[in-house]
Amino acid sequence: MDFRELASGLLFPEGPVILADGTVLLVEIGRGTVTKVAPDGTVSHLSRQGGGPNGLALGPDGKLYICNNGGFKWTPPGDARGLLPIGQADDYSGGRIERLDLSTGALEVLYTATEACPFKGPNDIVFDAEGGFYFTDLGKARPRDMDRGGVYYARADGSFITELAHPMVTPNGIGLSPDGSVLYVAETETARLWAFDLDGPGKIRRHPFPSPHGGRIVAGIGGYNRFDSLAVDADGNVCVATLVNGGITVIAPDTGAFRHIPVPGERWVTNIAFGGPELRTAYITLSSTGRLVATEWETSGLMLNFQQA
Repeated sequence: MDFRELASGLLFPEGPVILADGTVLLVEIGRGTVTKVAPDGTVSHLSRQGGGPNGLALGPDGKLYICNNGGFKWTPPGDARGLLPIGQADDYSGGRIERLDLSTGALEVLYTATEACPFKGPNDIVFDAEGGFYFTDLGKARPRDMDRGGVYYARADGSFITELAHPMVTPNGIGLSPDGSVLYVAETETARLWAFDLDGPGKIRRHPFPSPHGGRIVAGIGGYNRFDSLAVDADGNVCVATLVNGGITVIAPDTGAFRHIPVPGERWVTNIAFGGPELRTAYITLSSTGRLVATEWETSGLMLNFQQA
């Protein structure tokens, strides 16, 4: 595949949202911003909320919903690994779900906790057709311990939120099957993809022991791999951004078969999103080197609920 660079100099970009005119909205976790990359490559900042803005999604009201992980500690300047998160920030500000009005720039905090616990590190988000959203809380890591994460469901108007699955080991990417009946969640440290069968908005049909949380395992790819965000293509395959062995792991959910599409020059391939004509363009964040790239994909992506056509 040929990858063309759309923007560089970004501070750990993630969460791309593709608009109809080719504009890409994303976060710079290291800068604490929601950032706009115009079709001509011009970079500007729509909000500066600090903490760790992470996953993004457009909601039914046209506003941007943001998973904010509260902030990371980073590798020092000049580190051979590039810019990488290495733990909980010294000035950690707490996990939350935020909402940004793209027309006015108004930013508000929508949720900071469920009935079960306060959020530690909200990471990625996807809307269902009814206008509610699922999101992961990866948790935070410290020198001697780390949080166990979970999956949550909430209404966009701020009226309801609940925990669906816990405990998980660093749940990260999240997405829905083409018919909306299955929720996929990728775990970073285990490099496993889980599926949660849904019985309606925010209701999972729990699988019994030995499942630790009610999900069923789709694939575990082994090796020294770590999973990040994901996107689903129009054929129902789950495309998972893969760390260390940098690239995209394409997983067939019915069989668990997988294959790896490398992205040269980057170990920290963190996100993939589809846009452009027929959703055939894959937009990919290369985070340790601060780049946004695009390539023509082998098939169309799945249109997200409330994505601009």
